[in-house]
Amino acid sequence: MRILDQYILKQFLYNFFSSFLILMFIFIFQTIWLFIDDLAGKGLDIIIIGKFLFYLLPNLTEKVLPLTVLLSSILTFGSFAENYEFAAMKASGISLQRAMLPLIIFVIFLGGVAFYFANNVIPASEQKIYNLRRNIAKVKPAAVIVEGVFSDFEGLNIKVEQKFGENDKYLRDVIIHQKDRLEKNTTVIKANTGELVSSEGSDIIQLVLKEGHYYEEIIPKSGSNKGNYPFARSNFETYTINMKIPDNTQDLEEERNVSTDKMKNISRLVKDIDSLKENNLKVVDAFARNINTRMGAFIPLEEKDSTKNKMKNPVADSLLRASLGRKKIRSQKDTISSQNILDWYEEFQVIQILGTAKNSVSNILNSVVGKKEELERRYKIYNLHILSLHKKYALALSCIILFFVGAPLGAIIRKGGLGLPMVIAIVLFLTYYFIGVFAGNYSKEGNIHPIFGAWMASLIMLPLGVYLTKRATADRGLMDFGYFIDKIKAVFRIRKKSKA
Repeated sequence: MRILDQYILKQFLYNFFSSFLILMFIFIFQTIWLFIDDLAGKGLDIIIIGKFLFYLLPNLTEKVLPLTVLLSSILTFGSFAENYEFAAMKASGISLQRAMLPLIIFVIFLGGVAFYFANNVIPASEQKIYNLRRNIAKVKPAAVIVEGVFSDFEGLNIKVEQKFGENDKYLRDVIIHQKDRLEKNTTVIKANTGELVSSEGSDIIQLVLKEGHYYEEIIPKSGSNKGNYPFARSNFETYTINMKIPDNTQDLEEERNVSTDKMKNISRLVKDIDSLKENNLKVVDAFARNINTRMGAFIPLEEKDSTKNKMKNPVADSLLRASLGRKKIRSQKDTISSQNILDWYEEFQVIQILGTAKNSVSNILNSVVGKKEELERRYKIYNLHILSLHKKYALALSCIILFFVGAPLGAIIRKGGLGLPMVIAIVLFLTYYFIGVFAGNYSKEGNIHPIFGAWMASLIMLPLGVYLTKRATADRGLMDFGYFIDKIKAVFRIRKKSKA
């Protein structure tokens, strides 16, 4: 390796690792603020909190790595241009592409590392986080209950004044609002003391309440008693509530429970995508057949059998016989001139037919609405798997693309240090990040294809990298305002000549 290549690579690696540590430190603090409600005041020791943050590092690396590549490339080539080192390279016959060659090799290698990281490390860390949160709920169920406020726990709103004892499993002054299937708080339970009993091998937590009262509002079944407000009240010495440990300990985890796409590597995602697609098609086909059967529509009619002079389709045959019978009833008419089939029936029969048809259509519409929601959830899971699969490839390529954005941009702005380069890098990265977030959300809902949603941010940054590389190679500024001004002047000159 030439001395110049060693020097360029050394400067880039210095900026890369220093930027990575600074950005990782910032993102860790941001994560602490996001999860402060889960970590603070829950009686968790420092080892559990350390594990939780350690398992979150791979997720943070997925965001920090592209920003680090962008910032370090701007810092490196901006410093070269500011100190006229880049000008000395050009004077020696070394082009921008030749100066970028050792860094291109390094960034390609870094893209391979990022791909391995996204395919193996991040899914494992997601699984670790998921298991850690469940273990916290099993071993320390009181961790999901905060003193002095109502905490939502699997259909129960629990408020306690004080937690004490080993793992805070003993509770004092317990108030519970229990929801019914309509999500209404119709039951209130008060107890002087309580105890949370759990074990690592069970998914059930027992809440044992002592010396309390039970109040339940009874909803009248008949409409005549709706003006009354009956309720049931009882006292108890011991009352036990069995609660299933939630798969998610906060709302942000709900989607992860629905689809564990982030916990799977590429081979598992490809296999599950095929399975999900096949299952979705089977569900749609079965529902379509069910609706066709209930509607009685799309009955295939077959030609008559010339040998037996009968319809091969018994349903069509019965319809034909019924129509012939109705024609005999209306023998006074030689031909049926009306195109309305209801004219074939009596008035009371028409009312019955219309009522039956209305009920049938209403039932079918309700079935369609319910099945639509189910299919939307199914296809959202399917889209999430495709999105996660292609995001693993997009992460590796994004490091390479952002390098080709940052390196020529640093050579153009000719500014080193953490001032202007940091601002430009953050603006570009936020643009890249928000485009990826919006595209991902649109693809989850099926508004755009998930493949396009995963690659949109990279595809938008790719032309920018090509444009900046061409301008830096030609030693031109970021925007050639003089060129546009000359064009505008030329237009005004042509207009003046035409008027003259």
